[in-house]
Amino acid sequence: MSISVEQLNFSYGSHTVLSQVSLSAENGQLLAILGPNGVGKTTLFRCILGLLPHYSGTIRLDGSDTRQFIPRQLAHHIAYIPQSHSQTFSYSVRDMVLMGTTHRLSPFSTPGTQELAQAENALAHLGIARLADKSFLRLSGGEQQLVLIARALAQQARTLLMDEPTASLDYGNQALVLSGIRALVDEGYTVLLSTHNPQHALWYADRATAILDGQVAASGVPECILTPELIRRLYGVTVHLQASDSGPLIVPEMQKKG
Repeated sequence: MSISVEQLNFSYGSHTVLSQVSLSAENGQLLAILGPNGVGKTTLFRCILGLLPHYSGTIRLDGSDTRQFIPRQLAHHIAYIPQSHSQTFSYSVRDMVLMGTTHRLSPFSTPGTQELAQAENALAHLGIARLADKSFLRLSGGEQQLVLIARALAQQARTLLMDEPTASLDYGNQALVLSGIRALVDEGYTVLLSTHNPQHALWYADRATAILDGQVAASGVPECILTPELIRRLYGVTVHLQASDSGPLIVPEMQKKG
């Protein structure tokens, strides 16, 4: 499923957060959305999800304006995976994933055999079926993130919005989660992923859009747009790019000791 954002503008009162933002991802593409804190990446996602409806511009799914969808219909097409999950109750992993099926139920219904099968299939799809009976709170950060992705898969939406899914993960868990996301893209899912790490875009994304001060600073193939100059503009750090067998490596410029 393709998604496009056309000339999107959004303000909180008199404070403009997004201005003339346009971007797109085709079916089976991973679009990385880059930029420092406070540039509007999360606000962009909230507009796409219909949580901030008072924007100007157009958001389309397969060519259809998302304003035509009620929230339950939109949930059939788009699932959201947050960067962290604040939870008071110690739900099991299975119950966490089952929550992704509730948009298909009537208000007074409970998940049944079909929904349970969707949850089990989602866990198996990501290779974490062994965690089904464990408490979500007792999992590692990487495992928790995979469970949240499984919950989105159980929702059976084909477009996934991921808000900094590796923000609090160690290096190994970052690789685990990003490899799992890339595998889903290769199966035909469309993924919009916000990240502070431009290296993730170079290694895993098909396209990248950089946002600075609420506007698109650059958009295109990561290897083409992620120049040292753009990275300096976004993050205030001087870098150079080094070729490797896995693709370009971003190397910060450091002063030699002594």
